Amino acid sequence: MGAATALVLSGCSGGGSDSATSTEAGSSTSVQVDAAAAALLPAKYKESGINVAADMPNPPMEMLDENQNPTGFDYDLAQALGAKLGVKFTFVQQTFDTAVPSLQAGKHDIIMAGMNDTVEREKVLDFVDYFHAGFVIVVQKGNPENITRILDLCGKNVAVQKSTVQGELLEGYADKCKAAGAGPINLVQLPTELDAQTAVRSNKAVADVVDASVGTYAAETAGDGQIFELVKDAEHPGGYNPVYTGIGLLKGNDDLAKALNMALQSVMDDGTYAKLLDKYKLSDFAIDKAGINRASE
Repeated sequence: MGAATALVLSGCSGGGSDSATSTEAGSSTSVQVDAAAAALLPAKYKESGINVAADMPNPPMEMLDENQNPTGFDYDLAQALGAKLGVKFTFVQQTFDTAVPSLQAGKHDIIMAGMNDTVEREKVLDFVDYFHAGFVIVVQKGNPENITRILDLCGKNVAVQKSTVQGELLEGYADKCKAAGAGPINLVQLPTELDAQTAVRSNKAVADVVDASVGTYAAETAGDGQIFELVKDAEHPGGYNPVYTGIGLLKGNDDLAKALNMALQSVMDDGTYAKLLDKYKLSDFAIDKAGINRASE
């Protein structure tokens, strides 16, 4: 799908209505506008809606259905936020490694692409955090290379999506690999997460290191759970280096950040957030409150 393809989320346009219809798990449910959150939203978004840079497909966060329409946890969460704010969200395909430049160029208002909130990224972006998870190692079913921990990846080809925190994490293991008498991890950096999974399936990489939410979904659903499995590291049962995931927006857009944060809290308070997490089997990665720029917590 081309980068200019616009994918429109349902939600009411600004003004006039006190509720909006959001599609959840194939049924229609009413999500009430949160007047306080909507009042914080800058006027220009009430008029034009919110344009979202989304890296699709990146299951289960962003996916495309059989008709090439968007779905996934981020999509459904954005629907609920749009209903709370009384505006329309428009999802636009944008590759992960070009999402930040696209914001800087004024092509999009926010990023919803399963983007991790890190101290380094907070130099450029603010994040409205909605998720907390570590990284996991995904291998072929049966674990033919007997990978049990990150150091078992030393000297081997490991797939990651380009411009992700996972790549930075693995690069940081060079000294530990050397101390273990092995070569550095050979990163196979690919455009999309699905490309990384394909590399594992085709034996071009022994593993894919990815967010726990994405890895868990792949292990459970690909080939009805018969293609991948997760490495169980006893020292890191919840994954490696747990971090927050958030909605990214440019520094200085404080009113939009506050409006999104309040809308997110409202989605949590009315139970919609928990239902969406359960729909995509992501409940283990829930956070207990909305927050902005929590990378250092």
